[in-house]
Amino acid sequence: MDKRNIQAGASSFYIEDNGKKVAEISYSPQGNGVISIDHTYISPGLRGQGIADELVRKVIGYAREENLKIIPACSYAGHYFDKNLGDRVLLHN
Repeated sequence: MDKRNIQAGASSFYIEDNGKKVAEISYSPQGNGVISIDHTYISPGLRGQGIADELVRKVIGYAREENLKIIPACSYAGHYFDKNLGDRVLLHN
């Protein structure tokens, strides 16, 4: 399976394997140009391969395209922004 085969869903980005979601990040609109990253899931067999970072970057790309700010409600997203200071400009105050 190619981990880069990330698909866009309704308020999510995900990876499927044989029709089953094996990795997903979900976000929700909060109004006033803000979205919240609510949940990140990576199936156990795929963890440790950087897929969660790729999913967060997909949401970041979407936020940049749509001129949105991000609330990292999910703990993984919070850790991502702690490690990647350059992306913190997208955080909602």
